[in-house]
Amino acid sequence: MARRYRYSFTKKKEAKKGKLSAGLAAASFLLFITAVVLAYLLDDSFGFLVGGVGLFATLLSVYGFIMGLLSFSEEGRSHKTSIIGSISNGLFLIVWIGVYLTGL
Repeated sequence: MARRYRYSFTKKKEAKKGKLSAGLAAASFLLFITAVVLAYLLDDSFGFLVGGVGLFATLLSVYGFIMGLLSFSEEGRSHKTSIIGSISNGLFLIVWIGVYLTGL
């Protein structure tokens, strides 16, 4: 008689730090949109406000990237949000550094 294999798929919870990383990526993206809109509407006045928003979004991206990488150490958890958060925070960080280096 042939052997029957029984597979069991359990629903794993998402990693907590991965959720945080994805949330910080979304916040950084929203702050990027806010900075662009403020720069357009304020027309060279209150540049410190746009710079402050950009700096805060950059720091959020750095923290989100670090949390995304640390979330991979959580065992028995799904890492979909960890992957999404780490990649998106890394991309946003590159964009923010590019904006600062070009002086926009």
